[in-house]
Amino acid sequence: MNNFSRRTVLKGTLAALALGPALAACGGKDSDSTSGSSASGSAAGGATLTYWASNQGTSLDNDKEVLTPILAEFTKQTGNKVNLEVIGWGDLQTRIQTAVTSGQGPDVVNIGNTWAVSLQATDGFLELGDAEMEAIGGKDKFVETALQTGGAEGTAPTSVPLYGLAYGLFYNKKMFADAGLKPPTTWEELVSCAQKLTKGNVYGMSLAAGSYTENNHFAFINACQNGAELFDKDGKPTFTGDGVVDGILRYLDLMQKDKVVNTSNAQYDNGTKSVTDFAKGKAAMILNQNNAVATILSNGMDISNVGVVPFPAPASAPDKTASHVAGINLSIMKNTKNKDASLAFMKYMTSPEVQEKLGTPFNSLPVLKDGKATFSTDPEMLKIFPEIYNTRSKPLPLVPSEDQFETNVGKAMNNMFAKIATGGTVTRDEIKAAMQTAQDAIR
Repeated sequence: MNNFSRRTVLKGTLAALALGPALAACGGKDSDSTSGSSASGSAAGGATLTYWASNQGTSLDNDKEVLTPILAEFTKQTGNKVNLEVIGWGDLQTRIQTAVTSGQGPDVVNIGNTWAVSLQATDGFLELGDAEMEAIGGKDKFVETALQTGGAEGTAPTSVPLYGLAYGLFYNKKMFADAGLKPPTTWEELVSCAQKLTKGNVYGMSLAAGSYTENNHFAFINACQNGAELFDKDGKPTFTGDGVVDGILRYLDLMQKDKVVNTSNAQYDNGTKSVTDFAKGKAAMILNQNNAVATILSNGMDISNVGVVPFPAPASAPDKTASHVAGINLSIMKNTKNKDASLAFMKYMTSPEVQEKLGTPFNSLPVLKDGKATFSTDPEMLKIFPEIYNTRSKPLPLVPSEDQFETNVGKAMNNMFAKIATGGTVTRDEIKAAMQTAQDAIR
């Protein structure tokens, strides 16, 4: 499928796209919205921008509290006012759809970065060509793989990275030390450590095995490690390839063959539940994004007892990808009447100063090559997560039907984990058959 063969259909039917799978990657928490905040102190003659921000903090009101002084400083510097509305992830999809189809919406909007190609295909967003990129400070300031999430390959992007996230393998330092173990650097070492740490009611690993968003992320990462692609150069799905199937089996085997994951994890429909297991000493390791630190701390775990290493690949793997490029992007609506002011806002929000200020409350990684990470006070985490994000992450497939991959493959894996949890066995042939079904469902 050509990347833009569905443009006409998408333009009027964005609601039909399953944008929801991106939400876990984007840190969404709420389904309401809060509006009416305007940066104060504007100079005379400035434009007034409407900005739809996604929920990144502990609540919509928390986002508003964090962003209001940031926007006030933008107004002070440029004379442009910003009317802020924070929108929960449960509503953002519908609001964007309405804005695209009606032509009535914000000037600038946050999007989940895995939505970018599907939204680009609607033709409702401003293309960021050479002149626009120069206006926001140049494309070279961004982490290269993060910038790739802004649109289909070979096209001018319609979004740029705003908040970065990446997966890491969190481990309990005390449990490892007591068992005389070192943190794993290969998949084989991970399994071995997990088996040695699985005792009684404590398991070596906890997984969000009932979350189709988490499951499809690890289908992708494991496939990358095997040197496999999920879509070919024409945008056609290749889910039945050996690298994809073998990667999924490897992940399922943590519960099925290796028995280092509690079968109850098949009911964990979000990453927070596995993080809580880890923080309360019920699991020695978890795979989660850097913003899990907030949940770990809120559950009373001492940060000094938390270690992190990149998600390890098999020793013989041809690729050492450890995460997908997760996070939030920033877009400008194509019909904005305030293009210059919107570009100035995009430049400001992706400046080193603002990135550093927002990294702490939103637990995000800097999207800039030389950005300073502030999401944690732990030196180890501040070093490792940016390295993963900058050098060992790849974008999820940059095709319009990426959203259907997330839904179909992720839910198929949910079913497989559920079968294992009830005493069944999932064979390689069954995985391949399920991937064929998922592949056939791609429109």
